[in-house]
Amino acid sequence: MVRARPVAGDAALGAGFLAAVRPHVWRDLSPDDIREIRRIKARVERERIPAGEDPQFHFKLGRGSLSDVEWTAQLLQLRHGVRGQGTMETLSRLVERDVLAPDDAAVLADSYRFCERTRNRWFLVKGSKGDSLPRQAPQLARLARSLDTTPAELREEYRRVTRRARQVVERVFYERAE
Repeated sequence: MVRARPVAGDAALGAGFLAAVRPHVWRDLSPDDIREIRRIKARVERERIPAGEDPQFHFKLGRGSLSDVEWTAQLLQLRHGVRGQGTMETLSRLVERDVLAPDDAAVLADSYRFCERTRNRWFLVKGSKGDSLPRQAPQLARLARSLDTTPAELREEYRRVTRRARQVVERVFYERAE
């Protein structure tokens, strides 16, 4: 609900809904609330990658990929009352409010942009949904070529940006020491 906004229908009804849920969304989180959010995220990481998708190269649910960045941004939003509609806007606002270090925000944003761009390109190249780098060499080559890179460079770039993002997630979202 941190991103909720009316996009269609009666504007007054939408505004009323947002006003009604605001106290439930934008409230102080207890240590138990934070622990539960982390538990849910850990469960998502274990259980949500569909059969046939490559967990090592999953754009949405892989370590350091889109959902890692989104969960981290949204937890910080809730903890610090920082409003923002999208992930990139939220990362900027977290930096402005000195909640997130600029270097950490840049690492998260790099991974988010890479995964989003590559996932969207894979949809265009494949002609249907695809949430991970293709395992088959011909498909991976087509995707890489469309991004003006090689299959090996594409896989290495995925590894690099998501590894760096996951380090930030471990430190910021899970509050684990490096």
